[in-house]
Amino acid sequence: MQRHLRLRRKEDYEHLRKHGRVWRHPWFTLSTAPNRLDHNRYGFVTSKRLGKAVTRTRVRRQLREVIRQLHPYLKPGHDIILIAREPIIGQKYQPIVEAVTTSLQQAELWASSPGEQS
Repeated sequence: MQRHLRLRRKEDYEHLRKHGRVWRHPWFTLSTAPNRLDHNRYGFVTSKRLGKAVTRTRVRRQLREVIRQLHPYLKPGHDIILIAREPIIGQKYQPIVEAVTTSLQQAELWASSPGEQS
């Protein structure tokens, strides 16, 4: 994922925690907030509760790939964090895509066509 599309600073994560809206799915928690930029920024959280480093990295890679594919379909100008939960471990890729897509639609971040502005 391109560097300018990543959430990297602790302050950004804290802002989302305090001011963001949250949608919960059994496999992950989606948190969003407007960011006043012309693009979205994404963050992925995989805590040690998920397991060892190999497991956490696999989950993070899956979530990153899902967002990479869905990025053109999302409305710009938001910070988005996906916090992985234990039941996501061992899930196939396609069901994760469907779950993330559904959550993004519930969060009203889905544009009807690629690159569409809100």
